[in-house]
Amino acid sequence: MLTAIVELFPNTVVGAAIGGALATAGSILGIMDSAYAASALRLSVPIAFAALGGIFAERSGVINIGLEGLLILSAFTGVAVAHWLTGDGTTAVGPGIVLLLVIAVLLAVAGALLGLLGDTTGEIAVRAGGGVLATAALAGLTVALAGPTLAATWLAFYTAVLVSTAFALLFAVVTIEYRADQVIAGLAVWLIALGVAPFASNVIWGAVNSPGVDTLGTWTVPGLSELPVLGTVLFNAGPVVYFLLLATPLSWYVLAHTSFGYWVRASGENPKALDTAGVDVRRVRYAAVLLSGVFSGIGGAGLSLGRVGSFVGSGTTMIDGRGWIGITAMLFGNYNPFGAFGASLLFAALDALQFRLQQLNYAVPDSLMQTVPYVTVIIVLALVGRTRTPDAAGEHYESDED
Repeated sequence: MLTAIVELFPNTVVGAAIGGALATAGSILGIMDSAYAASALRLSVPIAFAALGGIFAERSGVINIGLEGLLILSAFTGVAVAHWLTGDGTTAVGPGIVLLLVIAVLLAVAGALLGLLGDTTGEIAVRAGGGVLATAALAGLTVALAGPTLAATWLAFYTAVLVSTAFALLFAVVTIEYRADQVIAGLAVWLIALGVAPFASNVIWGAVNSPGVDTLGTWTVPGLSELPVLGTVLFNAGPVVYFLLLATPLSWYVLAHTSFGYWVRASGENPKALDTAGVDVRRVRYAAVLLSGVFSGIGGAGLSLGRVGSFVGSGTTMIDGRGWIGITAMLFGNYNPFGAFGASLLFAALDALQFRLQQLNYAVPDSLMQTVPYVTVIIVLALVGRTRTPDAAGEHYESDED
């Protein structure tokens, strides 16, 4: 085929150029197999979870650009706790359960003090106690079903998610309670994480990069994993990949077809109308920002514990701008979870392509490949249309009752 095309051009220089270009394109297409698709899906995890978290926060009216920082903190926390529970050669899940419950209790107390759990003592007690009991039940079930080492890794994962949620709560207090500039507060979260995580790594391990820890492993679906192409991509993957495939449609359903989703959208579009309808705008925004912390925690810990098995604190850390790309994916998808997931998968596929090109000895600079997602979103938005930002995004709201 290539020979026939080249023969159409008698000029040897033109023919050689076309032949070389076609051969290069053929070799690139040749590497886009099921393994490549599975790699792209794995790489999309932190990007997509950051995007989902950003969607909830921004559609409620709170611009959270601290997602990169939340990814860093959760990635570090997961590895640090996993190393603490298994680092000396023996596994102890007891301290992990205690740490998990302590953080859950602190979050419950903070929610109660902020008035986020209800208006009466009974409501606060039921909701705070239910959250702590649910955390304890999840920890106990994990220990019962998994071996000691894997249970310790899962406890570290849960802890990382709670720590990310705690920092998201701190961000929410600063921006909602004290009406700080949301962009500056988000940048502060990122800069704090960018400094704290490598510093803590130096304190714990004497280096910005951690030693290796066990990962969450792979979940293989019997029978379905033998299917051609889809079996490798969808049914023989890490657990966090399954979480992403579940979280994306669930987020869309919540936003589009539930009362809470309506409140979130109204809070970002017309908070006055929502307040008039008797819904507390403040609580809705707190809940949405906390969800961004949960999703970012899953994404960050999913990268360090789900795939890499260590924390890399050098440079911009192992997160390496994935939170910023998640924000780009959110805009690319126009605040739709499915659109954000598709954009995240596109950007991850470009990242996976970079690794494959290096294997084929194509000297493509990393810095050049990292600009591709941003250039792509600019081109697409220019050709397709602009992203519509929620009307009240970034604006503080003060209820008439305050």
